Amino acid sequence: MTQENQLETNHSTRPLRWGVILAWALVIGLLGTLGFGLVRAQQGSIGVGTRVPDFTLTTFEGEQIHIADLRGQVVLINFWASWCKTCEVEARELEQVFQMYKDRGVVFLGVDYVDSEPAALAYLEKYGITYPNGPDKRTRISQAFRIRGVPETFIVDPEGRVADVMIGPYPSVEMIIQDIETVLGR
Repeated sequence: MTQENQLETNHSTRPLRWGVILAWALVIGLLGTLGFGLVRAQQGSIGVGTRVPDFTLTTFEGEQIHIADLRGQVVLINFWASWCKTCEVEARELEQVFQMYKDRGVVFLGVDYVDSEPAALAYLEKYGITYPNGPDKRTRISQAFRIRGVPETFIVDPEGRVADVMIGPYPSVEMIIQDIETVLGR
């Protein structure tokens, strides 16, 4: 092989080498991202004692509710969806308890998860829900809370920390009241 042919061979393999290096870098990056997501998914929902993630809920009426502005109050955050059959189990009970506590410094927020607006609004009307509700655009709020499904309910203490978590529907009005009263310190 002449020196000229060897130089041509070396020049023609350089782009190939960079292509292989770039492909491996992309594969490693993708695997790292996937691994991070799997680890985070295994952690489950945020737990008791955790500071509540900062978020803003834009209600179906267009009102913006900033969780930081609710500091000093007890806040019940319920993740739900109109297609969720187990959400129906607690829908009326949550509204009933909201009516009992709305003038006592307890705020209820409903976060509609992966739903269509017409179906969500029909659900709210069907169950007579009057506390603020809004869609979880791009699932940002549910991702911050690391929910695994719906319904999931978080009760936040006045300092902005999760005081109670209910995975699945509340089985009774009494249990919702008990969890709120515990956070209120009564």
